Amino acid sequence: MNMITPDEIKKALVTSLTNPSEDIAREIMLMAGGRPDMVEKAITTGTGLVAYDLQAPAKNLYPVNTPIIKMLPRVGGGTGTATNWKAVNAITGSGFDNTGWVPEGQRAGQMSYSTTNKAAPYVTLGEEDQATFEAISAGRTFEDIKASMTTRLLQKTMLKEEAGVIFGNASLALGTPATPTASAAGSGATLPALTYSVIVVALTMEGMRNSSLANGVATSKTVTGADGKTFTIYGGSSNKSAAASQAVTLGQTLSVSATPIQGAVGYAWFVGASGSEKLEKITSINSATFSAPLAGTGQAATAVTQDCSTNTLAFDGLLTTALKSGSGAYVKALATGTPGTGTPLTSSGQGSINEIDDMMQSMWDNYQCSVDVLYVNSQEQRNITKKVLSSGSASLLNYFQDPAKGEAILTAGGNVEYYYNPYLNKKIPIRLHPNMSAGTILGWAGDLPVQYQSSEVPNVAEMKVRRDYYQIDWPITTRAEMSGVYVEEVLAVYAPFAMGVIDNIANG
Repeated sequence: MNMITPDEIKKALVTSLTNPSEDIAREIMLMAGGRPDMVEKAITTGTGLVAYDLQAPAKNLYPVNTPIIKMLPRVGGGTGTATNWKAVNAITGSGFDNTGWVPEGQRAGQMSYSTTNKAAPYVTLGEEDQATFEAISAGRTFEDIKASMTTRLLQKTMLKEEAGVIFGNASLALGTPATPTASAAGSGATLPALTYSVIVVALTMEGMRNSSLANGVATSKTVTGADGKTFTIYGGSSNKSAAASQAVTLGQTLSVSATPIQGAVGYAWFVGASGSEKLEKITSINSATFSAPLAGTGQAATAVTQDCSTNTLAFDGLLTTALKSGSGAYVKALATGTPGTGTPLTSSGQGSINEIDDMMQSMWDNYQCSVDVLYVNSQEQRNITKKVLSSGSASLLNYFQDPAKGEAILTAGGNVEYYYNPYLNKKIPIRLHPNMSAGTILGWAGDLPVQYQSSEVPNVAEMKVRRDYYQIDWPITTRAEMSGVYVEEVLAVYAPFAMGVIDNIANG
């Protein structure tokens, strides 16, 4: 390109003034011997010299679904290390309990009481985070980093609280499962011929939520707090069983089953040559089958060395309280059935489910009460709907016609929202809960029927709070703002008999 003199630039300016259609930049480029398109292509969006359209604040794309803690009453005033109460479980009349006849002029015998002392220790839940000063400065005009951090801390604490209210486990240890039962039969399978060794580990619902084939069975984890101190939490798994041995020839399917354990809602299966068992399946029923070559890449059974089913730092959730021996709650584990298939819910043929009907009847016969809500996993919600709305009972297809438009509108699909309890003449909502594991239904009552003295037992269960949600802004010891959100509380269940659990439910 040629050098351009001041006179030439002046001439180009005069030309642009007398003829506005001329592009001064184009004229100067031509004088310099360049191409006109060099000006046209010099600055484009590809150069990055553009505005950045950033929508503020950040989009929170995570669910915060905590229906139970929003429903449970929160009662303050807690003091000391535990909340305590006395329960009068029964009053028994003299003579025959149901016979009250008294002769003229004589006095009746004295009745007796069945009472128990109850206690629920307070525990602490919490979460911490920090934001550097640079992050706070850089976030100005985008979002208040510290305020957003606190909001998310509270949300995560509530999510952990919701999970704890369902399946927190401080006292129901799974122990060591019995040696599983194994067999081989059939033809057409591709499982290689070998004498297989099978080990089973039972899982609480907490364990089911914490475990996966990719990450293995959750055992224990050491947590280093923001203060540098450490503590240990347990993931919700039992100790491993002794190994069962079964020879398999090519074409046969390996079938395994375990003795059900009260408190377990899932089972992890370690399979392989003796001494080399790896995690191959996690099931919501107490059996499994293997017909294809094993992956052989899962967690080794040697990683499980102890019972990690309980946490001394926890309180017992609704499910654990119901499953504990002596709770009085209705508990039903469906039969093992065919290994790998199990026993599904069954239709009554009258628009209801036999297993749920049995629970309702038992609760009425024994305690004159009923659950108020049924919490289910998506698998059970679908299966209940399929069983209730089967052929001969009701149709899932609704037909609507808009007279104004003259067109037909078809709506297919649906779910059963309520379950009718004929013993108390009430509709019970069926609620899909994100923390419920497949294969388990949890029923819970928020209120007792009128025949119970509601003034004495206003809530079947409540969150007894020693100190409700509070935030701590820690002293600055580094160039970051550090905060924690905590709550000190316990789930107090006064009437555990007003709960019901059906588990070991097969899909189908």
